[in-house]
Amino acid sequence: METVSAIKMENITKRFGSVVANNRINLELREGEILSLLGENGSGKTTLMNMLSGIYYPDEGQIYVHGKPVSIGSPKDAYNNGIGMIHQHFKLVDVFTATENIVLGLEEKGKLNLKEAGKKVSEICEKYGFDITPDMKIYDMSVSQKQTVEIVKVLYRGADVLILDEPTAVLTPQETDNLFAIMRTMKANGKSLIIITHKLHEVLDVSDRVAVLRKGEYIGDVLTKDASQQSLTDMMVGHSVELNINRPEPKNPQPRLEVKDLTVFDELGVKRLDNVTFTANSGEILGIAGVAGSGQKELLESIAGLYPVKSGSILFRDPADGSEKSLVGMDPLSIRKAGVSMSFVPEDRLGMGLVGSMGMTGNMMLRSWKHGHGPFVNRKEPEELANKVWKDLEVVTPSTTFPVRRMSGGNVQKVLVGREIAQTPSVLMSAYAGRGLDINTSYTIYNLLTEEKEHGVAVIYVGEDLDVLLELCDRIVVLCGGQVSGVVDGRHTSKEEVGLLMTQHRKEGALA
Repeated sequence: METVSAIKMENITKRFGSVVANNRINLELREGEILSLLGENGSGKTTLMNMLSGIYYPDEGQIYVHGKPVSIGSPKDAYNNGIGMIHQHFKLVDVFTATENIVLGLEEKGKLNLKEAGKKVSEICEKYGFDITPDMKIYDMSVSQKQTVEIVKVLYRGADVLILDEPTAVLTPQETDNLFAIMRTMKANGKSLIIITHKLHEVLDVSDRVAVLRKGEYIGDVLTKDASQQSLTDMMVGHSVELNINRPEPKNPQPRLEVKDLTVFDELGVKRLDNVTFTANSGEILGIAGVAGSGQKELLESIAGLYPVKSGSILFRDPADGSEKSLVGMDPLSIRKAGVSMSFVPEDRLGMGLVGSMGMTGNMMLRSWKHGHGPFVNRKEPEELANKVWKDLEVVTPSTTFPVRRMSGGNVQKVLVGREIAQTPSVLMSAYAGRGLDINTSYTIYNLLTEEKEHGVAVIYVGEDLDVLLELCDRIVVLCGGQVSGVVDGRHTSKEEVGLLMTQHRKEGALA
């Protein structure tokens, strides 16, 4: 049976100054198929899709839609050609309803009829089995419902080609299964879909075909039924990669950080953490799981002295003499002066972790500039550390003075993790260390965390990929709505059990 192209990109090239992001790429999306687009960080996936969705314009090459050559110079051009992109970070107005967000920005003749628009939204939801109602406010929705609004927004505009960028990044396993069911329904209704994801098990689950980019060039494609996680990883990286996360048993675990009845409110008076209690032990990796907005960010920032605590206690047990130090009410500098060796890799890499305009050396210096005793800053040690991280973690950068904001996400994460580990901490906290990273870079980070665990460090790892949490962590604290809904053994729990606890549906034996 002859296949029909929905999209064909021929010899597409995009340059940013002297950097070639995409080099003569030929990519085809067939009608009624789900195509996964794979590649390491910086391989050019998002740039390529941004040209298809009208955000960038190609320097060379031609795009064909259903066999006809087209020029896509804006997102409006993309919609006019039946192409819509659902971005990883939602673009919604919280105080508006689903319908109001969906029609926002549309040019229609005469007065806008919200009732008719709501009726059309209901028809789309009924057709594909979406779990939203037209009058729901965005602030009342779960993460998956917000994502649904973004998908309906694209369908409402008549798109028959949908691009989904990391669509499962913040979803529970149950929500992911539901999204994949919806994608299959859209495919059955003649839609063509491109999914960008780093989760290879999802690629194998939902796609028909996989296309691989490497360093801005098209490597090839393969039918999903003929692929495996190992073969896809080898295609992405260009050589064989070990995909197992090493998880040794904790050696002589001792309480290092005790959090008891921790309660915090944000600046608007909304309770973010409600009587959270757990213990992080030396020589183990303690995972923190939960749907987005369950208090993970506030928890780590409270421990690090960056978020005010309303009530409760945070005790650090000094490995040197066993003495206890209360961290409540202390800022990061006070915590360091008290002799507490703590490192923190925050969720916002460039906003909180690094200064984007600085190079590696400057960012290493941020951790050591107060060590000097004179008016001049010591650049020798930060430069040595920058070179060590550059070499050991294989950071892709022209030099240690190259601004980190111009690096890919994976290389930024390597710089941040490398700097924090170099502080030889007793407690290492990491938020979403693998978010948006290709599988090769992710495993580098996971192995670094495991090495710290083997050195007796208490590692606290906030993650969103349950497969990684279950393979990496010794114990997992599950948060739901700012409360601890369970603590499970990472070796003996399941994705389904953790997923249910994330939505506070308890199962017998969930606590361990």
